[in-house]
Amino acid sequence: MATTYQPASEPTLYFIGVTTAKSSIMNVFPAWAAHLGLTDARIKGIDFPLHADPERYRAAVSFIKDDPLSLGALVTTHKIDLYRACRDLFDEIDPHARFMGETSCLSKRGNQLICHAKDPISSGLAMDGFIAPGHFARTQAELFSIGAGGSTIALTWHMMQAQRGADRPSRIIVSNRSPVRLDEIRRIHAELASGIPTDYVLAPDPRDNDAVVARLKPGALVINATGLGKDAPGSPLSDGVTFPQRGIVWDLNYRGDLIFLDQARAQQRMRDLQIEDGWTYFIHGWTQVIAEVFHIDIPVKGPEFDAISAIAAVAAKAKPA
Repeated sequence: MATTYQPASEPTLYFIGVTTAKSSIMNVFPAWAAHLGLTDARIKGIDFPLHADPERYRAAVSFIKDDPLSLGALVTTHKIDLYRACRDLFDEIDPHARFMGETSCLSKRGNQLICHAKDPISSGLAMDGFIAPGHFARTQAELFSIGAGGSTIALTWHMMQAQRGADRPSRIIVSNRSPVRLDEIRRIHAELASGIPTDYVLAPDPRDNDAVVARLKPGALVINATGLGKDAPGSPLSDGVTFPQRGIVWDLNYRGDLIFLDQARAQQRMRDLQIEDGWTYFIHGWTQVIAEVFHIDIPVKGPEFDAISAIAAVAAKAKPA
């Protein structure tokens, strides 16, 4: 069934996802808008099922492109599918989006619709905030990202950059439940020519991922870059998984059942794990997009960023209106 979109009556940022009404951003954005002086700005969710019909993505993007007060969008979960469906609708595609074949942000410049991939920036800021400098150089540990979608493309791109010097994973492993995404990320990594040994694992069953985790060195970074725990219930690991000693466990999700994090917490003391959720990633992801869509400057660190983070923490605890 085709969706009819109503023209925006105020400057509007859209959130294209799966379960957008459950996101903290619905409470956080109004608080941020007041703080940032974005008078009358509002946010509105657009939900699609996973791997939706391309025509549904095209209808939403065409509406945003043509509606004057629809200023842009943050895209989650559908980053690759939306890009493929709508590429010809974009007047400009930034280098990250073109290289990675995805979009996480739509903005406008006059009548031009711009496609951006902000995840390489936001995931890098988040990781560098909780991984100690020199960690990979010191431990020679690997990075294992479960899920071969846009988030893994972005965060592995960040970790493969030559300017990191010796502070890069000794090996990168990516798994996915289906082969198509693995083929695409393999192509992207080949173009990067980072020199880091990289493995691609077809993992239709959580126990396939368990087997990878069991082989990781102490200090390895294990990432849940799937929608499991947020967009769909469950975890990409089974309860029989054994995390690496002194490993870092990061779930890109911050809401949902978060079983992946529960599995890590059950072993935290025994395996001496550092456990991180997706809250800081959420902050960086949204502030990068808001800055682009509303053409304002938002610092990525320092007192103003701390203030924005504090506002989000308070607003997120409020009950939905």
